[in-house]
Amino acid sequence: MRGTMLYGPRDIRFEERPEPTIVKPTDAIIRLSATCICGSDLWPYRGIANFAELPTPMGHEYCGIVEEVGNEVSNIKPGQFVVGSFAASDNTCVICHDGYQSSCVQREFMSTAQAPILRVPLADGTLVATRDLPPKELIPSLLATSDVLGTGWFAADAANVKPGKTAVVVGDGAVGLLAVLSAKQMGAERIIAMSRHEARQKLAREFGATDIVTERGDEGIARIKEMTKGIGADSVLECVGTQESMMQAIRSTRAGGFVSYVGVPHGVQLDGTELFFAEVHLHGGPAPVRRYLPDLINLVLNEKFNPGKVFDLTLPLDQVAEGYRAMDERRAIKTLLRP
Repeated sequence: MRGTMLYGPRDIRFEERPEPTIVKPTDAIIRLSATCICGSDLWPYRGIANFAELPTPMGHEYCGIVEEVGNEVSNIKPGQFVVGSFAASDNTCVICHDGYQSSCVQREFMSTAQAPILRVPLADGTLVATRDLPPKELIPSLLATSDVLGTGWFAADAANVKPGKTAVVVGDGAVGLLAVLSAKQMGAERIIAMSRHEARQKLAREFGATDIVTERGDEGIARIKEMTKGIGADSVLECVGTQESMMQAIRSTRAGGFVSYVGVPHGVQLDGTELFFAEVHLHGGPAPVRRYLPDLINLVLNEKFNPGKVFDLTLPLDQVAEGYRAMDERRAIKTLLRP
């Protein structure tokens, strides 16, 4: 088969790779119905985050049909349609039972999903099967549950979004937009999306944003304070991962409020004294997508919402390099790839 490989900054190639096979008895092999490019993939693509070894395979969002399972897999069967998290987990350890499967004691990060066939470790704990094969039109939304929706949902959950409260979302990528959707689902009365991009602003409003703020940095903080009568927001969801976005989030939150951070951090440093006097709750990290997958899949299958709208570009998998270019140049919010 052929799969996606990163050779260096802005050097993506779709080339021959060994076809995955069962390596451990807890593995499953799935044929992908769809995969995609994540905003976090752009960090190494741009050369900002470096892998220890290059070339390296890419991709960690996936859904598809099970072709084969190892002899210790009992819950997942060939022929089932499944969705899995970007972090494989056993879903049995004490950390998993506490709802943090992304820090499972056996955790493995997925990294080979931009290909037609994928080996999934710890299949019983990682994959969630649908009762029936879903209709094709729901595939994009089911794919979104694998990472960006699960991450946006965690952002809203970790920021303690509650009915009647004000939530601010910092970041207008796919995760930020689905954090808006998640805050809406959790009942936030006012949802302020921080975005400068017209198409993303439009989708944010469609997902439930009541207000748009275009300012950034100190000006953005001042605008949020102005909109909240000088107090700050109840919940702020940081979905970028830069120093500016993190400080904007913390400084836009009222004392006693909640800040979640789900953007992979790059160069983020926190001043202990400022954090001490801010008196905010901080909660974040790699989203425990597996915790939310069953409920999110059911919401999609029952057509309660349509998170698949974040995919504004669909390409054949062999055009993956163009998908990266489009997202890098902000011509696309998120690229869906069809094997």
